[in-house]
Amino acid sequence: MKLSEVKKDTVYLNRLDNTLPTELEEAGITKIRSCLQCGSCTASCPSGRRTAFRTRLVIRKALLGLKDELLKGEDLWLCTTCYTCYERCPRKIEVTNTIIALRNMAASKGLMLQRHKEASALLLKTGHLVPIDKPSEEKRSSLGLLTAPPTTHSYPDALQEVQTLLRRLEFDTLIGQRGGI
Repeated sequence: MKLSEVKKDTVYLNRLDNTLPTELEEAGITKIRSCLQCGSCTASCPSGRRTAFRTRLVIRKALLGLKDELLKGEDLWLCTTCYTCYERCPRKIEVTNTIIALRNMAASKGLMLQRHKEASALLLKTGHLVPIDKPSEEKRSSLGLLTAPPTTHSYPDALQEVQTLLRRLEFDTLIGQRGGI
């Protein structure tokens, strides 16, 4: 074996975090270690048919402890959380719940896709992921609806409560919006 190959292997091994499967178990993911890597999850994934998302690869990386690679990558965010993988898994591995737990780990470190941060900034600003704009108000009015639904759009006090709660949870910091309202 050449020295360059040894260095390459060492770099790869340094990326492994063998605590990840245990962290997932502590988060309630109890069967991940019994995954057979049969591929039923990937074969049945509707997102995988249209993207490069491979459910089995996410589980394999979790088992190997490739935590940084998983948390910093886009794959976690491609899952639609439809639970088809769980329904088809011969071992009933909580694949979707594993992905959600990994997403939570990533989000707690502020590791989200930019478009998720932008949507979250709308939640922080308006109390909704889809704010009501002028065309929406006009369309609602033409349909005989109130221009603003009975949500934080209609109740400024409720919006204040949502914003206070999100700030106390430091959600604003996670999405890079500290004091940005």
